[in-house]
Amino acid sequence: MKKITVLILLFTAFPILAQDKFKTAAAIVNFEASVPFFEEVKAVNKLGTIVLEPLSSTLICAVTIKDFRFKMDLMETHFNENYLESNRYPKAVFKGKIEKFDLKNVDAVEKEYDVKGKLYLHGKFKIIDFKALIKRVPEGLQIICNYPISIADFNIAIPSVVASKISQTANTTLIGVVRSEEIMYLTLK
Repeated sequence: MKKITVLILLFTAFPILAQDKFKTAAAIVNFEASVPFFEEVKAVNKLGTIVLEPLSSTLICAVTIKDFRFKMDLMETHFNENYLESNRYPKAVFKGKIEKFDLKNVDAVEKEYDVKGKLYLHGKFKIIDFKALIKRVPEGLQIICNYPISIADFNIAIPSVVASKISQTANTTLIGVVRSEEIMYLTLK
């Protein structure tokens, strides 16, 4: 009887324990800094990391700069070597809070949340705020964010020869489905 009671308590407690932290290492980050009539300046990174800690409403997003892919290799080279200096500043990281977030209220209907925190990029940081759309999906929680990044805020120098061909603001989108770490662990076993 004691064994059955312990098993029931263990399985009842599992959903509570499984929601300590949600994570993915396969988030997609797109950015575009195109200017009309010039070559498209657009890249995608499919290896972004998102960590959501529901109890503290903390949202952490990180990308390795070298993982951004462009249509043209030369553009990717300039991006890494000249503009973002990815050898010197290998990651971009956002850490912030989702306002009025409660995991119990997240369901299949997408809800909009305000997010505010620090974005670390190119050796600088700036406090930014944006909207996040969050909903429950079969795989976990889907998070979609859109936010503009001003290159001037992060001291990213664009040579005058190409400055008119690149927008001063990179429109950035983050899309990912985070899963409970406990569920991820059980899936891997």
